[in-house]
Amino acid sequence: MTSARPVAAILRGLCATLCLGLPPSGMTAQVGTSATYGAELEGFEYPFPVERFTFPSQGRTLSMAFMDVPPPAPNGETVVLMHGKNFCGATWEATIRALGAAGYRVIAPDQIGFCRSTKPDHYQYTFQQLATNTGALLASRGVERAVIVGHSMGGMIAARYALMFPEAVSRLVMINPLGLEDWKAEGVPYATVDQNLQSELRTTAETIRSYQLRYYYNGVWKPEYDRWVGMAAGLYAGSGRALVTWNQALTSDMIFTQPVVHEFGRIRVPTLLMIGGMDRTAPGAGRASPEVAKRLGNYPELGRRAAASIPGAVLVEFPDLGHSPQVEAPARFHAEFLKALAQ
Repeated sequence: MTSARPVAAILRGLCATLCLGLPPSGMTAQVGTSATYGAELEGFEYPFPVERFTFPSQGRTLSMAFMDVPPPAPNGETVVLMHGKNFCGATWEATIRALGAAGYRVIAPDQIGFCRSTKPDHYQYTFQQLATNTGALLASRGVERAVIVGHSMGGMIAARYALMFPEAVSRLVMINPLGLEDWKAEGVPYATVDQNLQSELRTTAETIRSYQLRYYYNGVWKPEYDRWVGMAAGLYAGSGRALVTWNQALTSDMIFTQPVVHEFGRIRVPTLLMIGGMDRTAPGAGRASPEVAKRLGNYPELGRRAAASIPGAVLVEFPDLGHSPQVEAPARFHAEFLKALAQ
């Protein structure tokens, strides 16, 4: 962060504006938001009971929300689901149900800074830190080894987790992960945390829907997607908006500056890549020159390159799906997912 203003001062300034209901300079009004939620997503209903793991980290006590869902007929395996930046543990609902029906115990955490978990006013966000937090959660639940699944940003956390704790990973699964390319090395200009914050403050239900329509769902909207737009928009618009946007700005910096792609060759656990081929997600592409932007986010190419660089990786492609194949075509996705896990 380049600004000399202390974080607390920034948050006080934001709160002074937001708590009065007045939009900060340059911030657009909320559009199409039917509900607002608390700083830890209070008021949004999760599909399964939510528990909390409280632990010390970086000089403070933090609380990680999670769902630990037992299957009707256990097969002895546990799957850990790591959400993306624009998602929460709740977004895994259909996947949790599919895995449970197949006998898997499922643990789906909300990472620190997201959704129902603590949003600190100061935190050094790294994928190593988030992986360590997740490992501590699993240890507290008695889980020594698990299938680690990550979608979008969660794919970067999952890859880092597999690199740090290979003995605790029976299989790594990455679903349209971010970080299959190093955007800054490709020529995307850096944005400061302050610049990220201004971008986050412009987030509305309308901008969320527009972005997801373009990148996640191939230009075809279904009514069931509205729930996830409302979840995110309600969090941004709620009483914790200052902390929500601040933490989102910090995690945007983490995503851009901490690529894992250069270490894929060091992954030593069985790996499955599941790629929606219509995805063109590339954080920061809007800051890049047209020449750079047009070559970014080519997920068919990126997925094949990643599979070739990870020893023994298996690639499953969905050429007609976008960034979130598990939401866009759940029956089809889960059939392939469960088949791959069974192998």
